[in-house]
Amino acid sequence: MESRMASVGVENGKLVDGRPVVTRFAPSPTGYLHIGGARTALFNWLFARHMGGKYLLRIEDTDRARSTEPAIEAIFDGLNWLGLGGDEPAVFQFARSDRHAQVAAALLDAGQAYRCYLTQEELAARREAAQAEKRPFRIVSEWRDATPDQWPADAPYVVRIKAPREGETVINDLVQGSVTVANVELDDFVILRSDGTPTYMLAVVVDDHDMGVTHVIRGDDHLNNAFRQLVIIRAMHAIEGGWNDPFYAHIPLIHGADGAKLSKRHGALGVDAYRDEMGLLPEAVLNYLMRLSWGHGDDEIISVAQAIEWFDVTDVSKGAARFDFAKLANLNGHYLRECEDVRLAALVAPRITADAVDMDLLTRAMPVLKVRAKDLNDLAAGAAFLFAQRPLAIEEKAAALLTDEACALLGRIHQSLGAETDWTIDGLEATLKLMASELGLGLGKLAQPLRAALTGQTTSPGIFDVLVLLGRDEALARIAAQAKAG
Repeated sequence: MESRMASVGVENGKLVDGRPVVTRFAPSPTGYLHIGGARTALFNWLFARHMGGKYLLRIEDTDRARSTEPAIEAIFDGLNWLGLGGDEPAVFQFARSDRHAQVAAALLDAGQAYRCYLTQEELAARREAAQAEKRPFRIVSEWRDATPDQWPADAPYVVRIKAPREGETVINDLVQGSVTVANVELDDFVILRSDGTPTYMLAVVVDDHDMGVTHVIRGDDHLNNAFRQLVIIRAMHAIEGGWNDPFYAHIPLIHGADGAKLSKRHGALGVDAYRDEMGLLPEAVLNYLMRLSWGHGDDEIISVAQAIEWFDVTDVSKGAARFDFAKLANLNGHYLRECEDVRLAALVAPRITADAVDMDLLTRAMPVLKVRAKDLNDLAAGAAFLFAQRPLAIEEKAAALLTDEACALLGRIHQSLGAETDWTIDGLEATLKLMASELGLGLGKLAQPLRAALTGQTTSPGIFDVLVLLGRDEALARIAAQAKAG
């Protein structure tokens, strides 16, 4: 364990300099909590738990035009459903704008950043020239070394960081390995806009520092950002010390079954859709997300407790994971069968369209309903017959079973069961088997029309379970209704 911890800069649950491990999940509230974001949150949460550290949340709401309250609520709702709420109240990035500007001012004062008066027209012309010459566009500003006496009065400006122009920057990423970028590739990017508001690149660095984040675990589409963010980190460290490079772990993106980046066309919905529309259990979603780019041997079923014990971000694979809805459905079926019946009934009840749902009956039905169900919608559909009102709606395939001959047979079944004194699975099974034997029929010849009469469907739990769950009076009334109709 010590060697593995050392690989992520940790000994005995803390960094070698004594700081506690701190991770963060920092979504932008411009839409729902994407399933990929949920996996990022999970890996941050697991790593913090495994290392005995803290897991924090930050809402990156600096894009005021696109950040919405419903999106913020959806993010918190999805995280809470998965059990991935932060260890402390969430930080809202926009509320910290003054602090971000303060850091920009410190960089300016120390000569690590500069006022840039290049206009949008000048930048556009230079960009077009680079395109025409088929060369990369890099910001080379003549204002980089200008002195205050050269600044034009009352002209708008942005603040740019002074990126290093020589050498290279190396990141020993805990997932991607050693990654090197020549510093000439890092242009002087903007850290403060002309209206005085901070850019994303500055805000992220300042917030991570102030929140004590030691390990930045995020999608590998942010790997290029890390090199730029290190420019700010190292500049601030030179100014005041204590701005340590974080440990980076850039995890691979999730792809669809076709190998393309997961998108809406693959069914990549918000986490709330997996709960509300697809009827999945949070523990199943968590287990499945764990297995996307990480795992423990051949184990498919991994509890949260096991994951906390086993998880190390250095074990995350570099390659993109492929999302397989069939595997997720099978995994959810496993967790349905393991789930407590009282909890399942509470989750299923709102999905049943009935005037009233008897929770005791629904709970008692769970053991036989969840055997083949894959999700809560399956359970709701399977339980619907219990609360259907007479006259029972009969599906087309079930109606085809209710021939004149079958309805006549239902009349005899009604007579036989009407005399039954032992309304239990064993008692009912013995009675119907005896009847089938006397008629020279297989039990299935009785069960098929009986199932159609009792449930209106061709599939259901075992016929004796159905009879017991419906109870004597309701079961006999449903049989009589079809026998009479025949």
